[in-house]
Amino acid sequence: MPAPRLDDLGKPGQPGLIIYDGVCVLCSGWFKFVSRRDARRIFYFTTIQSDFGRGLAQKLGIDPDDPQTNAVLLDGNVYLRSDSALTALLVLPGWGWVRIFKLVPKFLRDAVYTQIARNRYNWFGRYEVCDLGGNEYSGRVVG
Repeated sequence: MPAPRLDDLGKPGQPGLIIYDGVCVLCSGWFKFVSRRDARRIFYFTTIQSDFGRGLAQKLGIDPDDPQTNAVLLDGNVYLRSDSALTALLVLPGWGWVRIFKLVPKFLRDAVYTQIARNRYNWFGRYEVCDLGGNEYSGRVVG
């Protein structure tokens, strides 16, 4: 099945889109984690380093040269920081239990998220080139 038009991703009735840091080991692992569990193909993915991802990040107020969040575009909404992770997990089968984290005040969830984002390269590493997941994920990465 061909990917939908890039401009349609994340809009109501269309697949969602996750923008991730393709040189971040943690972020690339997140993309693979979600993709492997997303049998219904709810999400497509783009790296913030791609021309499409960079332009979209800038429109969303994310610095593409120093991204401190990934973004989830789903059903016409944009989710950043801890909301991006929770939103992605909540639509995956078997992950509804993470809804409990919505009870944690957003400012606390985002503080933890921001701490991880600031230290992700030091704690988890950095690739020299974007990790697009190879052939296994080639139909899921766009832009």
